[in-house]
Amino acid sequence: MTQFKAEDLKPLPAGTLADLLDGLATGQWQAADLLKTCQHNMDTGDDRARQVYTARFDRTATAEARAADNLYEARVPVGELAGIPVALKALFDVAGQVTHAGSQWWDTPAEHDALIVSRLRRAGAVITGHTNMTEFAYSGLGLNPHYGTPDNPLAPGRIPGGSSSGAAVAVACDMAAAAIGTDTGGSIRIPSAFCGLVGFKPSQQRIPRRGTFPLSDSLDSVGPIARSVDCCARVDAVLAGLEWQPLRPRPLDGLRFAVPANYMLDDVSREVADAFTRSLKLLRDAGARIEEVAVPVLDTLPELLEGGGLTAAESYHIHREWLRCHGDRYDPRVRSRMERGAQLGAADYIELLRRRADRKLQADQWLAAYDGLLAPTVPIAPPRFEELASDDDYGRLNLLVLRNPTVANLLDLCAITLPNHEPGELPSGLMLVGRNGTDAGLLAIAAGIEEALREAC
Repeated sequence: MTQFKAEDLKPLPAGTLADLLDGLATGQWQAADLLKTCQHNMDTGDDRARQVYTARFDRTATAEARAADNLYEARVPVGELAGIPVALKALFDVAGQVTHAGSQWWDTPAEHDALIVSRLRRAGAVITGHTNMTEFAYSGLGLNPHYGTPDNPLAPGRIPGGSSSGAAVAVACDMAAAAIGTDTGGSIRIPSAFCGLVGFKPSQQRIPRRGTFPLSDSLDSVGPIARSVDCCARVDAVLAGLEWQPLRPRPLDGLRFAVPANYMLDDVSREVADAFTRSLKLLRDAGARIEEVAVPVLDTLPELLEGGGLTAAESYHIHREWLRCHGDRYDPRVRSRMERGAQLGAADYIELLRRRADRKLQADQWLAAYDGLLAPTVPIAPPRFEELASDDDYGRLNLLVLRNPTVANLLDLCAITLPNHEPGELPSGLMLVGRNGTDAGLLAIAAGIEEALREAC
């Protein structure tokens, strides 16, 4: 296995988007320099056998960076992300580029930008390229047999998580300052937790998905991966078409959080349990009221996942003709999961939608008594690659990795993951889940949690 050395990578001159934007505005550095740093790290750290980027947009990115520098130099008002290098998961349409979604056979270039790409361009972002992903976004582990799987930058020899694997690794390795992913069952939050980053899954209706290759229309969400809550909030505002409002961390004193005594704390590994317990103590020390309680709706979720649930049914609907024509070119582990959707009849599908609607209402009513729900983002540390060699182990670990983050997708809630491991520990994440439509409030609370965790370091 080819390994790059972390010391060969060049860090961006600042860790947060706020600091990068301040430096651009004051002339401390230029957008062209930020892009060159990211490209150096791509050249140094991106292995063709284990790709982080599956396509680089060097020509257009250079033009976008130059345009941003010209606007800054002329003191012309610029967009909210002017000059910031941003990577895209390879299922967002970029005009003239192939939206292969991690597949080997898709070769038709997109005619138009996805709506969120248009919004990023209007905000002045520098689009660096398409990043690697699980084929058609159908797994939480991040493995891809066609483009290889990038190594975990914090824990070499372990998986990066998925399906937005390359997006998270690109940010962790300063190959981009932020990245855009999708989250159907945790595909933003899992790789963020495994790579020591912040990942935000908004309420599904918050960000439009036009021009995004779908997996499950009922569950797909679009959101950012970055190094801080403020970074994610800045990108989220652009994606949602909202005017940026400075994020004010909400004090934790007096806030009330639920920790589920059932379902989400089952089979948690020792490392993750220790990090979670430590995080809860820090939040209590900051004045938060944390109650470990049974959450009745959680015990009903397995019935929504039987037979592959909505994801299998809806992905099969999308892929059924392509599977007939190109099935031998699919990742067999992805194909087999899609084909389970063929067994779900129309009446069963309608019943599944009805049950989900009931569960969403139940969850919303239950969460109304709290400021959020706290849980480990993923119940285990990132597995080693060799642990996934057999199909049985792959299937078992994939379900376990997806279990906690999928709660927010099934119940149409917003959620964010924050890194909560200490130096030298395997990476893990603390997840905050909020009611549908409370995205702005969730981000403010998450910023308060981030401060409490950071002050202890």
